[in-house]
Amino acid sequence: MKRYLIIGCCFFSMQLDAQTKKVRFNEDTKQQKVDVLIDGKPFTSFLYPDNLEKPILYPLQTASGLTVTRGFPLNKRGNERTDHPHHVGLWFNYESVNGLDFWNNSYNIPTEKKSKYGWIRNVKVTEAKAGNNKGSLSYTSNWERQDQAVLLKEKTTFVFSGTDYTRTIDRTTTLTAQKDTVYFKDVKDGMLGIRVTKELELPSDKEESYTDNNGIVTKISPTNNGANGDYLTSAGKKGNDVWGTRAAWCLLSGVKEKVPVSIAVIDHRKNPGYPTYWHARDYGLFAANPLGQAIFSNGKEHMNLTLKPGQSVTFRYRVIITSGKNQTTEMLGKEALDFNK
Repeated sequence: MKRYLIIGCCFFSMQLDAQTKKVRFNEDTKQQKVDVLIDGKPFTSFLYPDNLEKPILYPLQTASGLTVTRGFPLNKRGNERTDHPHHVGLWFNYESVNGLDFWNNSYNIPTEKKSKYGWIRNVKVTEAKAGNNKGSLSYTSNWERQDQAVLLKEKTTFVFSGTDYTRTIDRTTTLTAQKDTVYFKDVKDGMLGIRVTKELELPSDKEESYTDNNGIVTKISPTNNGANGDYLTSAGKKGNDVWGTRAAWCLLSGVKEKVPVSIAVIDHRKNPGYPTYWHARDYGLFAANPLGQAIFSNGKEHMNLTLKPGQSVTFRYRVIITSGKNQTTEMLGKEALDFNK
């Protein structure tokens, strides 16, 4: 049974047995992290150490304490894939910004090739505001070349909330061009990415190879690790048919330790390229890329975003993690409606 409350101009769907929980933060500036706790239990940590090429949320846990993100490369787990070391937790970046690859940068890139990659550095936490129903965490950072020249200034705010069965992240990121005009080339790898636990991978019986725009090849072996995940979009696409299609939201669901778990990502109508294309792979990469339209549309569409000095662009996403109950298309439709208001 559900009740629907209208408060001001906002619409809320509330389950009677799922009251919102307190959100609080534990900040550790020495270790460059902020732990996020909901109802007194760990949900995730905002990590921005100097040895990472971007800030991330890692790991992501359900209300029942199950981890839905991959451990590698920060914490290897048994029978888990160790490909794509740049896939860590939940992140936001892009493959081609003024020719620099921010997406594929990691410790695994050879020193002689590092100049072709970008970093998101000089992260500063500007606010960590706890609350009884939600908590907000804000930071600033620089999208930089290897010589530390700044291409973009980033301002991001996370709003965290949770119930007995859900954990929700609303992310708002604004990028502002600095001294140079900034070009986001129309490419495959971007922008909001999550690398999921092995159980949420899709079953696969074939080996595949993926090449980044600098020629580095990664091979993916067939699945033999308990994968049982499946994708579903608001447009009705399922499984591997989701990749390269547009939709207002995408759901990845499966079972871990006999418990139904899922991750939903909801796009916002004000985002560039809405509804986004889904860069959703069977091996566990779950990403929304509104800017890489040429490859997804077989050349029928193009999206080369350009920011002149001082110009900004904003991206908004909602991520909902559920355990113990299945997210339905009706529920996600209402969540999308609420998010877009």
